[in-house]
Amino acid sequence: MTPALDLLKKNRIEHRIHSYEHDPKAASYGMEAVEKLGLEAARVFKTLLASSEKGELLVAVVPVAGTLDLKALASAAGIKKAEMADPAAAQRSTGYLLGGISPLGQKKCLRTFIDDSARPFETVFVSAGRRGLEVELSAAALAEQTQAQFAAIGRG
Repeated sequence: MTPALDLLKKNRIEHRIHSYEHDPKAASYGMEAVEKLGLEAARVFKTLLASSEKGELLVAVVPVAGTLDLKALASAAGIKKAEMADPAAAQRSTGYLLGGISPLGQKKCLRTFIDDSARPFETVFVSAGRRGLEVELSAAALAEQTQAQFAAIGRG
């Protein structure tokens, strides 16, 4: 179990766990999940951390096939500028290793933004807190458990 799965279980949130054999040589952790689990790429989301000009860490959940629009994230967060967070700071703050950062069950409660493209799907997939482990749940449940806002923060 991971902190993400512990949180879902504790709060009795409907979810399904999907695991696969992670290949350390995989170019993209998210696309690896798409391929190995035979999923629709638009329903699989990656968790990225960005930093504001004042050093506030923000969580951005965007489709694995696209990229994070830092200007759109800054606008959604009401800040002047956002840049990708330092990987070590991201790991320290979340308690997860890169490639396995889940938006759920992080050590610190950070402001979280989920790309609008997640809304139409009955369920979406995000990291369950470890490489090779995905959790499937509704976008609404994901937003509720992370106190996230939906915003158009993804590109492509």
